[in-house]
Amino acid sequence: GGGDGAGHQWLQPVFRDWVVEFIELMHSIKRPATGSDPTATPRLTQIPNRTGNAGLAEDAPGQIILGKAFEKPLKKEIASLINTVWLLAIAIDSKWSRIGSGTLLLLEIFRYGGWIVSLTGMLTFFSGHRIPLSLSILLGGSWVLALGAAVYSLSSNSPKSDSIPEMIWLGLFLSIVGLIGVEQLYKNTAKNRQIKLLGLNLGAMFIFDIYLYSHSLIFSQINPDIWQARAVVTIAVVLFIAVGDLALPPRDSQPSALSISRPIIFYTTSLTAAGGFITVLALGGYYVKLYGGNWGTVIYTLLLFTALMIIAITFASSTVREIFSVLISKHLFRHKYDYRAEWLKLINQLSQPTNPKDIYERTINAVASIFKSPGGAIWMRKGRMMTPIYHTALNIDFELPCEPLSTAFCYTLRDDEWVFAPHSTDNTGHSQYNEYLPEWVACIPDLWIIFPLLVEHELIGFMALTRPKLDSSLTWEDLDLLKTVGRQIASYLERHKQAEQLAESRQFDAFNKLAAFIMHDLKNLIAQQALVVRNAAKHKDNPAFFEDAIHTIENSVYRMNNLLRKLQQHEPEEIRILSLKEVVIEAVKKCQDEKPIPTLRMGDSDSKINADQDRLVMTFTHLIKNAQDATPPNGFIDVTLRNDDKIATITIEDNGSGMDEDFLRNRLFKPFDTTKTGKGMGIGVYQAREYIASLGGTLTVSSAPKEGSLFTITLSAVKTD
Repeated sequence: GGGDGAGHQWLQPVFRDWVVEFIELMHSIKRPATGSDPTATPRLTQIPNRTGNAGLAEDAPGQIILGKAFEKPLKKEIASLINTVWLLAIAIDSKWSRIGSGTLLLLEIFRYGGWIVSLTGMLTFFSGHRIPLSLSILLGGSWVLALGAAVYSLSSNSPKSDSIPEMIWLGLFLSIVGLIGVEQLYKNTAKNRQIKLLGLNLGAMFIFDIYLYSHSLIFSQINPDIWQARAVVTIAVVLFIAVGDLALPPRDSQPSALSISRPIIFYTTSLTAAGGFITVLALGGYYVKLYGGNWGTVIYTLLLFTALMIIAITFASSTVREIFSVLISKHLFRHKYDYRAEWLKLINQLSQPTNPKDIYERTINAVASIFKSPGGAIWMRKGRMMTPIYHTALNIDFELPCEPLSTAFCYTLRDDEWVFAPHSTDNTGHSQYNEYLPEWVACIPDLWIIFPLLVEHELIGFMALTRPKLDSSLTWEDLDLLKTVGRQIASYLERHKQAEQLAESRQFDAFNKLAAFIMHDLKNLIAQQALVVRNAAKHKDNPAFFEDAIHTIENSVYRMNNLLRKLQQHEPEEIRILSLKEVVIEAVKKCQDEKPIPTLRMGDSDSKINADQDRLVMTFTHLIKNAQDATPPNGFIDVTLRNDDKIATITIEDNGSGMDEDFLRNRLFKPFDTTKTGKGMGIGVYQAREYIASLGGTLTVSSAPKEGSLFTITLSAVKTD
C-alpha cells in the first residue's frame, strides 16, 4: 500500500513470509513423507525454511513447524510467551497509553495465532492421528485470514487512525475459532486429564473474549472495566492450570505430584455453592433495591437474610452433607472411597481402649461408618454354631437365630469369601448364591449385605449391615473393601478372644501354682509324719522318742493351721523383725535327720531382718535338703552365716553331683521342672528365689558337674535401736 499506509509497508514482506510458512506448516501436518505409507512409522525429514536453511522436523503427529522447526515441548510455552507479552502490552497501554490501537490489534492477532498453533499441535499429538483437512483449513485459514485483514487495514489507514472496530470484529471471530479448537481438543483427548483441564481453562478464556467483543460490538466501544477484567480471568486460568498440572497425572497410570483431599474438595465445593447461591440472591436483591421503590431495601435485606438462613439450615443437616459427599465422590473422584482415610479411621477406632463388653458394638459402628450403614448385627462361632452376639438399629421384634456351620450358607461364606446381597435382583451377579440364604434373612427389613469374617481360611463369624440411606449400589469397590475390612475385623475379634482366653489361662495358672505350693508344703509335713511312723517301731519303748514325736506332730499341726488360716481368710504373712542367726539355726536343725548332716559356721555378731519366720525357715530348709539329696552320705554340706554392717550373707556349699551351665541357665529356677522323679514338684528353688527377691535380697548359684554347688543368699539387714 502507499499513501498513509506507507508507514506499514514493513509488514508486507513479513506477512508474506508468515503466510507461506503457515501454509507449509498446515500442509506438513496432514501430508506423509513422499513415497511413504501414511500409516508408516513417523520419521525425521528436512523442510527448507524461507532463509534457505534446513530445519529438522519430525514428520509425525504433534510436530508443528513455524519458520524454524519448533520442538513439541515448546508449543505451549511459545503460546504462553506470546500471551505474556500481550498482557504486558495491555498493562503498559493502560498505564501510559504509549501503545497504539494498531499495535494492540497485531498483538491480539498473534496472541490468538499462538493459541491456535498450540491447540492444533496438541490435538494432532494426543489424538494419535492427523487432523482432518477441513479442521486445519478452519483453524489455520481463519487465523491467516484475520492476519491478512489486520495487515490490510493497518496498511490502508493512517498510523494514527483508530483500529478498535477491526479489533472488535477480528477478536470476536478469532475467539470463536479458538473455542472450536478447544472443543476439538477436549473431545479427542479422552485419556489425558491435564490436556482436558487446559482445554476447559482456555475455553473459559475464549468465552470471556466472546462476551467482551459481543458487548463491545453492541455498544460500538470496548468497555474499559471488562477489558481490564481480562487480566483477572487470565490469572485465574493460569492458577487453575498450575494446580491441575500438579494435581493431575498426565496419564491415568502415573501418580500425581499433588493430591487434593476429599475434605478439601467437600468444603471448597460447599463454600463455592453457598457463595454462588448468595451471589444470585444478592444480584436479585440488588435489582429489587433499584426498582422496588420504598420497599426495595427491605426486600433486599429479607432476601439476603433468607439466603443465609437457608445455607445455615442446609449445611447443619447431616443428610444434606451426606448427599453432597456422595455426589462429590461420584463425580469428582475416580474411586468411591478415600482408602487411606477410611483405613486410618478404622484402625484408630479399633485400637482405642474399650471394655470387653463393648468390643462388638465398637466393631459394628466402625464398619457401618465406612459404608454409611445405619445398623447391623454380628454372629460369632461358638462350637458348631454361629451365635448372634450383638445387633444395633435393626427394626425387628424377634431374637436373631443361630446358624449351623454345616449349612451351604456358611460354606459359601468360608470357601468363596462371598458377600451376600439379599435383596439384589441381578441373577448373574450379586444374587448368584442367594438360594443359600437362611429363611430368617427375609425377616430383617432393609438388610443390605452379609459378609464373612475370616482368619486365614477359618470362618469365625459373619456380619450383616442394613441398607444405607443414600447410595446403596454395590460395586467392585464395595466388595473389595468389605472383604478386606472383614479380614481386619476378624483378626481384631480373634485377638480379643485370645486375650480373654489368656486371661482365663493366667487365672488357672495362678490357681494351679497356689495348689502346687500348698502341695509342696503338705509334702514336707507328710515327710515329717512319715519319719515319725517309720521310727516308731524301733523306739516305741523310748520315752524320749515319744516326746520328740509329740513335738513333731505339734509343729506339723501348727504349720497346717497357719496354712489353712491364710488360705481361708487371705491373711497376710506375719512380718516381724527376726534374728537371722536363730532362723539359720532352726533350718539346720530341721535337716539333722538326713545325711550328710549339715555343719553350721557363723560368727558372734547377728543381723536382724524383716520377714515371715515360717517362710524364711522353709526357704533355707529347702535349699539345705536339696543339697542333701544331691550329696552322698559321706560328703559334706557347709552352711555359713556372715554378718556385715548392712548385708547378711548365707552360703550353702556341698560336694555333691553338681549342675552344668545349661541346667543352671534354663532349668534350675523354672517352676514345675524337677529331676526328683516321684519325689518333688520342681517349685522349691523357684519359690526360694522369689521369696528372697521379695525381701530385697539375691540368690546366686555356682556349680560344676561332679564337683558340687554353692548357693549364696544376700539379705539386707535391719537397723535396730
